Amino acid sequence: MPPLSLLIKPASGSCNMRCRYCFYADEAENRAVALLGRMTRETMHTMVDKALAYADGDCTFAFQGGEPTLAGLDFFRDLSDYVDSRPNPKRVRVHYAVQTNGYALDEDWAEWFAENHVLVGISLDGPKELHDRYRVDREGKGTFNRVMASIRLLEKHKVEYNILTVVSAANARRGRQVYSFFKKQGFRYQQYIECLDPIGEVQGGHEYSLTPERYEAFLKSVFDAWYQDMKAGRYVYNRYFENLMMLLSGQAPESCNLRGVCGPQWVIEADGSVYPCDFYALDQWRLGNILEDSFETMEEVRRASGFVEWSRRLPEECRACRWLPLCRNGCRRNREPVTADSTGKNYFCEAYKHFLEYACPRLMEIYQLLRQRAGI
Repeated sequence: MPPLSLLIKPASGSCNMRCRYCFYADEAENRAVALLGRMTRETMHTMVDKALAYADGDCTFAFQGGEPTLAGLDFFRDLSDYVDSRPNPKRVRVHYAVQTNGYALDEDWAEWFAENHVLVGISLDGPKELHDRYRVDREGKGTFNRVMASIRLLEKHKVEYNILTVVSAANARRGRQVYSFFKKQGFRYQQYIECLDPIGEVQGGHEYSLTPERYEAFLKSVFDAWYQDMKAGRYVYNRYFENLMMLLSGQAPESCNLRGVCGPQWVIEADGSVYPCDFYALDQWRLGNILEDSFETMEEVRRASGFVEWSRRLPEECRACRWLPLCRNGCRRNREPVTADSTGKNYFCEAYKHFLEYACPRLMEIYQLLRQRAGI
């Protein structure tokens, strides 16, 4: 069994910000009950008990939202105390991660992160004028200054963190500026994700929408800057580029959108409801509830639903494409409709294709260079 990783939404979709492109707010509105409250101690304790009984080797409790810190620091303290105090006959190694907007972190949060070796993801879309374009608070004011203050607080307490950037219409046009800003700030662990349009809508219709053309330009400009740094020995982690190099070297990628099939994810909502993917926390894909169902039972529901099996399907156009081994048709969320009989072509197909044509030889060059430097 691979390591167990749970993606937990302890405050459901509640948030203390109002990002204009928020996918999770849209997802919640597509359920019969949008917000599912706050996770109780009973639910959390049951989740921990079942996870550590089911896990083999390693178990990661990763928290997301909405904004997970709205569950309160006492919730997280209780969780880590409970994990430390309960029997662990299988000697499961426990890890923690939190994805936060960084809006309301303080010294107490930073201390808990440090004490428990929590990997913190901070959402930041670039320099102030780009970040504040869409990532605003409840009053519509920009949040850049508060997020940057939180990052410096994490650094002060030596908390391990990385930067998560949503690529939207605003920053896609200025990829090199975003990269240069992160470099100047010392942010050398970066992850970029595509901005999603609301469920069921024709993509590209919003002011913030990321089109394939914009995404292609962003990938190329960031890659050029990254390539120069890597060649000069200035290491910068870029999750997408790292995963492409894993594929080029014959390794399995760690990112599910490059595996060609949905992975066995466990998304646990505040009320204990369990879903197969963060992008599909929707009523029709509910696997069960952690308070009532075992992981084994919910895995059977996942299999019976066809969620994973359907994601294996490829359009005929993909089968003949030279870049399929590196693209895999990308994330299922960007190739809807996906059914028992067919799947769509990834919305960002042309961006991936043109980027891979542009970057692949230099990706291989960097991969070989890293091997040489490591003495392999």
